[in-house]
Amino acid sequence: MTSVLVTRRLPTDVAALLRHLTGIDIDVETWPGAGLMPREKLLRKVAGRAAVITMLTDRVDAELLETAGPDLRIVANYAVGHDNIDLSACQQHAVVATNTPDVLTAATADATWALILAAGRRIVEGDAVQRAGTPWSWAPDFLLGREITGKTLGIVGFGRIGQAVARRAAGFEMTVLFHTASSNRARTVPGATATPLAELLARSDIITVHLPATAATHHFFGRQEFAAMKPGTLFVNTARGNIVDEGALSEALASGHLFAAGLDVFEHEPHVHRRLRELPNTVLTPHIASATSETRAAMAELACRNIAAVLNGQDPLTPIQS
Repeated sequence: MTSVLVTRRLPTDVAALLRHLTGIDIDVETWPGAGLMPREKLLRKVAGRAAVITMLTDRVDAELLETAGPDLRIVANYAVGHDNIDLSACQQHAVVATNTPDVLTAATADATWALILAAGRRIVEGDAVQRAGTPWSWAPDFLLGREITGKTLGIVGFGRIGQAVARRAAGFEMTVLFHTASSNRARTVPGATATPLAELLARSDIITVHLPATAATHHFFGRQEFAAMKPGTLFVNTARGNIVDEGALSEALASGHLFAAGLDVFEHEPHVHRRLRELPNTVLTPHIASATSETRAAMAELACRNIAAVLNGQDPLTPIQS
């Protein structure tokens, strides 16, 4: 019998969906634990599987692929990011690797705007005042935030999510600048202007990050980049935590050079840099940018469709390109 391992519980009956899509009897085992599947259990459970649905927290490397053995045909990553997967090792073991792009674009773009608005208008600070029962009265200088409408938005990384964020900026009558390594994306969003990074940093009132996690983007934002931003900039990251030097970001926020930051991702998740937790001008969410019931169900379905295609001898819908 064809056997599939799922490393976290998903909001979808994976077994029923795979049987429907493939027309064959498939045994599906899902890790029942509340937390991450321990590495030693993953290595023990993966042996003999034809497919594995992995999370970003699961390291897919030569050790895992060798342990799985020759039956493994596909690793379906339940995420758009894939920095947890050694693509070279997958190629060497003739294992297809897939991800779940597109289906989480809208949810992540919406969450980016939630962080922009929450950090810019000091929503979390205001909520804390109310919940603490702190006495307050209306005053002209009470919890002053920053206007969003009419400002300049800088988008670093202009793939699907960056473009979706740009489209939403039209409702706020913003000037939109973007920086990307790809040269053919200038026409994708009307009104968005391709801009050199140095100019984008200097001109933007709000900067939001949508880069992939690669060796080239590790600590892409450090002291030099934060210093190059104009005073009062609002910084948002819903991409990957290791793109940002969190110590440097903390310093820029503590000094007042940056007005605020909205962060959904962190370099050493679930750990959050101590200074970021202590600073009042941060909005911190636990990697939930794609956390809508609709999106998470769509991600599970796409992962299953990729598996079904490969098991049926077809090309996957969304292979990861090395």
